[in-house]
Amino acid sequence: MEFIANQISFIERYFPAYLNGAITTVQLSFIGVILGFTFGVCLALMKTSKVKILNILSSIYIEVVRGTPMLVQIMIVYFGLKKIIPESFTLLTAPMFLCSLSISLNSAAYIAEIIRAGINSIDKGQMEAARSLGLNKNQAMKNIILPQAIKNILPALVNEFITLIKESSITYTVGVGELMYAGKSISSGSYELVRPFVFTAVVYFIMVFSLSKALGLLERRLAND
Repeated sequence: MEFIANQISFIERYFPAYLNGAITTVQLSFIGVILGFTFGVCLALMKTSKVKILNILSSIYIEVVRGTPMLVQIMIVYFGLKKIIPESFTLLTAPMFLCSLSISLNSAAYIAEIIRAGINSIDKGQMEAARSLGLNKNQAMKNIILPQAIKNILPALVNEFITLIKESSITYTVGVGELMYAGKSISSGSYELVRPFVFTAVVYFIMVFSLSKALGLLERRLAND
């Protein structure tokens, strides 16, 4: 009983720090997926384009991003932009913004491949039918192909969101107050090396497990449509 009471006391004391860290983690991941999706659509369209230079540029970007660690990318974007952007632009030099941008640029490469696969999964007859109805290629892609592709890849996009929740933990290295940073701060303040990170892992698990269950419900609902 004393052990359980001790754990409850620990949770009550540090719950606000864990909660704030979890909220920041979700914010980083959400921004990463939204901006990453926007950039990813552009990259996917470039890669599926018949314009060779666009195809080459998107392929180079995707391969470089997927072939290098996110931590390295965060360091390059964070310290690189801090040198370029004047300090008076406090919002643009804030760790939260720079790390969100880094995560978005990283996520865009993976989402681009997901979207490209989704586009390729649509029968080519759909494009031909749209063109025969008088739509140009851009209109057909926007109104016919992409909506169907998005529906097919939605579970993969949710999986990318879940992955970003876990990978965003490395942003603590540049001082973003996400969940891992909260665990490290609690560890330093309480002089405990294990328990703060055990509870950090529990919070990560709760978030990821909840999203996984939500994904399962989403997949079943889409399958019934």
